[in-house]
Amino acid sequence: MSGIFGVASRSNCMDNLFYGTDYHCHLGTEFGGLAVQGDQLHRAIHRISNGQFKNLFDGFYRERSGQMGVGVISDSDPQPIIIESRFGTFTLVTTGLITNRNELARELIEQGATFSEIFDGRINQTELVAKLIAQGADVASGIRASSTASRGPSPFCS
Repeated sequence: MSGIFGVASRSNCMDNLFYGTDYHCHLGTEFGGLAVQGDQLHRAIHRISNGQFKNLFDGFYRERSGQMGVGVISDSDPQPIIIESRFGTFTLVTTGLITNRNELARELIEQGATFSEIFDGRINQTELVAKLIAQGADVASGIRASSTASRGPSPFCS
């Protein structure tokens, strides 16, 4: 299982982001990640199977601030992913399992795509979803197309 937590605030969101993501730690045992938009976009990813979320992210939490952020607890891939695309820069987290991950990645590679987030010999499914989104005419149509391209649970939290 995995858990996602997001915050948009008029003031600094780091307390809510840090503790809200930590609350989901019982849902995953492999990776934790935080991304926050302040003066610039900052990200941290740690393997939480080797330590407690709070201890691993304490420095990031204390040194960063911002009004928007997303956190994730994941059993599969290191995330969040930061993507620069024709839609601008965005951060993406996913939950679920894309059972046709290899097939979709092969199709994108044949179209000229490249992947940089390789873990344990597998393409990171969050990066795969980001590449599928970027093929849309806009972000909304890209999200719809990526949801129908993948088999298995939707990679997006509803």
